[in-house]
Amino acid sequence: MDINHMASLETKHAKLDQKIRQEGLRPMPDQSLINQFKKQKLRIKEELSHC
Repeated sequence: MDINHMASLETKHAKLDQKIRQEGLRPMPDQSLINQFKKQKLRIKEELSHC
């Protein structure tokens, strides 16, 4: 896998992690949005593990 592609995926993974934390801090977090972010993170993690 291309190093630039891996770096891009790692950046996306970190941004999703940040979004999950931010949403969790809201007074009434949107659990469906958090779950959506988590699924995206998992897909990225799986893609990174295939390197």
